[in-house]
Amino acid sequence: MTSTFASIVITGASSGIGEALALDYARPGVALALSGRDPERLKAVADACRAKGASVDEAQIDVVDRAALALWLTRFDDAHPVDLLIANAGLSVDNGLSSLDDFSRVRQTMAVNVDGVFNTVEPLVGRMMARRRGQIAVMASLASFIGLPQAASYNASKAAIRVWGESIRYVLKKHGVGVSVICPGFVSTRINANASFKMPFLMSPAEASAIIRRGLERNKARIAFPIPTKTAVWLGGLLPGGWTARLMGA
Repeated sequence: MTSTFASIVITGASSGIGEALALDYARPGVALALSGRDPERLKAVADACRAKGASVDEAQIDVVDRAALALWLTRFDDAHPVDLLIANAGLSVDNGLSSLDDFSRVRQTMAVNVDGVFNTVEPLVGRMMARRRGQIAVMASLASFIGLPQAASYNASKAAIRVWGESIRYVLKKHGVGVSVICPGFVSTRINANASFKMPFLMSPAEASAIIRRGLERNKARIAFPIPTKTAVWLGGLLPGGWTARLMGA
């Protein structure tokens, strides 16, 4: 697949989908800005991207650090005007009680998965609007469509970002900027490496990257996959709330 994007920001690039996207986009003539919290893994990804011919600006930055993230992003944009911004960084730290016994986990999830996306988009969205070009992608989840019995704060955070991304698409279209909301099903990543529940139709990060990149090239409003999981979630969303709750065992 040949990409039209030449200056790309990816947060959460040290593993999983972020890593796969970085490696797939890396090629001569492409400038990548990659951030992550694991310096060793991030360096390995950055070096692999450089080996493929891309120029890489790597930064060990937590997306919760609004000031540091804004400084890094604007400096990169000054040198390489960004045409693709992927707000991918996220986490899931709920325990078996959905952290009702430890609300610090709930707040941590919201800080990274919601505020972290805002912190990523805010520094560059005005610049992209002024240039009247570019694409913004925010990482939601198929879990954002229905109240599942696991990881309540993760599901809620992804629901917030999905609706926000779908809403700002209407505004940014008038300014020449595209917005895509990415809604994966189960993808084999570090987030779910120790999951205690079954993950049907589990995909590899490489498979997810291929689907996402095709969707971004087409400026799809919603990039949701795989089809079986997407269909099940859609059908579940059509049921009355009481029926869905009973199916989930509530």
